[in-house]
Amino acid sequence: MKSRLMLALLILTLLMAACARPTTGPGGTPTTPGELPPPQISTTSVPPVLPAVQAYLDAWAAEDYASMYASVSSLTSDALAFETFEARHKDTALAMTLIDLETEIASAIVLSPTTAQAAYRVTYHTALVGDLSRDLMMNLTLESGAWRVAWEEGLILPELRGGNRLAMDVRVPVRGNIYDRNGEPLVIETGAVALGIVPGQIDPEREGRLVSELADLCGYTRQYIESLYEYAAPDWYIPVCEASSTDVGDRYNILSGLSGLVMNEYTTRYYEDLGVGPHVTGYVQLIPVEQLEEYQRQGYLGDERVGMTGLEYWAEDQLAGQRAATLYVVDAAGARVSRLAQVEAVASQNIYTTLDKDLQIQAQKAISGFKGAIVVMEVDTGRILALVSSPTFDPNLFDPQNYNSGWLLGNVFNAEYVPLLNRAAQSPYPLGSVFKIVTMAAAMETGLFTPEDSYYCGHEYTELAGTTLYDWTYEKDYPPSGDLTLPEGLMRSCNPWFYHIGYVLYDMGRPNAISDMAIGFGLNAPTGIGTLEENPGNIDYPASQAEAVQLAIGQGTMLVTPLQVVDFIAAIGNGGTLYRPQVVEKITTPDGVPTYEFAPEVRGELPVSDETLSVIQQAMRSVVANRRGTAYQVFSGLNIEIFGKTGTAQNPGAKPHAWFAGYSDIDREDRPDIAVVVIAENAGEGSEIAAPIFRRIMEVYFNGQPSKLYPWETTYNVTRTPEPLYTNTPEPTETPEPTQTPQP
Repeated sequence: MKSRLMLALLILTLLMAACARPTTGPGGTPTTPGELPPPQISTTSVPPVLPAVQAYLDAWAAEDYASMYASVSSLTSDALAFETFEARHKDTALAMTLIDLETEIASAIVLSPTTAQAAYRVTYHTALVGDLSRDLMMNLTLESGAWRVAWEEGLILPELRGGNRLAMDVRVPVRGNIYDRNGEPLVIETGAVALGIVPGQIDPEREGRLVSELADLCGYTRQYIESLYEYAAPDWYIPVCEASSTDVGDRYNILSGLSGLVMNEYTTRYYEDLGVGPHVTGYVQLIPVEQLEEYQRQGYLGDERVGMTGLEYWAEDQLAGQRAATLYVVDAAGARVSRLAQVEAVASQNIYTTLDKDLQIQAQKAISGFKGAIVVMEVDTGRILALVSSPTFDPNLFDPQNYNSGWLLGNVFNAEYVPLLNRAAQSPYPLGSVFKIVTMAAAMETGLFTPEDSYYCGHEYTELAGTTLYDWTYEKDYPPSGDLTLPEGLMRSCNPWFYHIGYVLYDMGRPNAISDMAIGFGLNAPTGIGTLEENPGNIDYPASQAEAVQLAIGQGTMLVTPLQVVDFIAAIGNGGTLYRPQVVEKITTPDGVPTYEFAPEVRGELPVSDETLSVIQQAMRSVVANRRGTAYQVFSGLNIEIFGKTGTAQNPGAKPHAWFAGYSDIDREDRPDIAVVVIAENAGEGSEIAAPIFRRIMEVYFNGQPSKLYPWETTYNVTRTPEPLYTNTPEPTETPEPTQTPQP
């Protein structure tokens, strides 16, 4: 009984002590009896906040506004539609010319079971005003087990709170000019005049003077201008060309008195002489709608003309200069609140090309009327002195202010002629017999053939079982060439000789020798010119003897561009060095200080011995200098030492492509030696079409003027049957009376 009483007293004492002992809160903080402890954050039920903050900032950097909006709190989304949220970010990015942004989280902490906070830094990299950085604080709320951003405008920039916006004030420098190597203008900012004719208003007594004045201003022949309106209705407007305001002003007293002449003046980016090397200079155009935001983010206002092709595109940054810009914060009424950043303008730069303006113009005329290309390159440097793609186009027509644009721009997009295509660098062709140079190099370098080896060059080739192939002499009904050494085989361009080489190399276990040599000559890959788009061409490895013999004469699946060919032809002329072709001589500030200057760049060496190279050179000389050479007649009487090779590339279903490729070896101080490649698409024989064009380029370059008419000309640059451009296919023929389009 006593024990039970003592036990009861002990229990009562313990209970009283428990009631009297103060409790402790989190961290051991005592609380008084009856007071509830403060709420505790369960580390097991609250998700970490850092991943949510990081995901939101990553989506912002990626401009993934949909993911950002999916991360905002319900209170935010109820008050703000996605379209408004997205527009707020896009408008800000556009106004500050945002390139990209970087973020860095300083801290991310949980404040309570339902609230958190993150501190972060955002750095905006802009196109016009450099970098802007802000330290910001983001509040988050826990909803359905996930952290959501309590978004407000200050999370973009603190200055945007209260409905403020950004506005950029921009001043645009005048676009830089493009010149030839001698400082002659090719592209300038100036006034121009669109010239046209209304036939019914022409005074018959002064028609000759009108045509003569237009011929001088436009660079056209009189016959061509007359052909434009010969069959036109009296009240039609016939667009002719554009001329600079300066040139028109010099003759204005005469021009203003010529009835039937219509002149419309405008300010433009003017391309001299209706485009000198337009496939090199390129052209400008109003910013396409689909690219407008992209350009605005780079600081463009949106109404500028920008480079679309060629140097205009490649050097857009240098030609456009750096805009002067001031970034403001403005209120809802558009009043300026503060200035965030300011930069001064940097003047645009000028480009001096490697082109020789006079040579380029003459080269354009030399191949006018044909589809094709001409490339002229200094043998020892890689400088491109002329690059022609025919038919050419007038870059002035891309300016909608040009009154003639509406009538003539359609010709630029002509689907049959494709004038915008740069055939010199972008069109791959079978090389035909010019490729025999590569085959000859491969034959000698394998050691299976020597220069002294002889082969009978008959009309037929029958080594391929069940197949008979023919020499070009058979098709022309000429006698067979007979026994020829290897160099003589090149001189006569004997197909059976080179079929035989392809056959033997394949049969002797060297099937890849020719293809490997072609690759060593720089084919099957871009030249690296950089400023122009290129097609790499195609060199396959033959899978059969039939493919091997076709490759050996430059047929089959092999394809090259004229730019690739001129590069290896120049290498043959300079002793074996492949230079990277270049079209930029220098880039300068407005006061002439160079920021870039041309320097020759070696891209490789021909994989041939000095002996092999010498034999090839001698054989190429015999093509034009030996009476049996395939181009001897064309070059007779020319006082320039030429090394060359004819080519006639078969093109199933159409006439063959005419090629001629070669170089000079004169060593004149005032005229560096050049390599020239000519191709005329579907024009016929290389010796009959391409070789005369090649000769004219050499005459103009070394002698200053041509000295021999083409077989299809009545006078220089005037064909025998004038017709308006784009009305009929300009197709020279092998007859004494070829049909040609008159050309400027």
